[in-house]
Amino acid sequence: MTHKIKIAELPVFDMAAHLPDEQAIAEYLTVVLEENDPAALADALGTVARARGMTEIAKASGMTREALYKALRPDAHPRFETISRVCAALGVKLVAQVAHTS
Repeated sequence: MTHKIKIAELPVFDMAAHLPDEQAIAEYLTVVLEENDPAALADALGTVARARGMTEIAKASGMTREALYKALRPDAHPRFETISRVCAALGVKLVAQVAHTS
């Protein structure tokens, strides 16, 4: 006899729990950047900040914790300056590379 699992019994997936180091963070952000969606990038940076500790990232970026939460919510459209400051606080940088054209 098989045991049926109810959807409500499944644990909620939290990407922050799967970002153990800077390499994983860089790979995650690279995948998100390829989507070309500013809201997805803001959400991903919020996820990474939670993984590293929102209070510490807020201090390192020169923002309040509340402002950081607001800037990195899933529907946010943060300014480039905010993205840059958060990336610096996280120890990652955004890089440009040639887009493959066919």
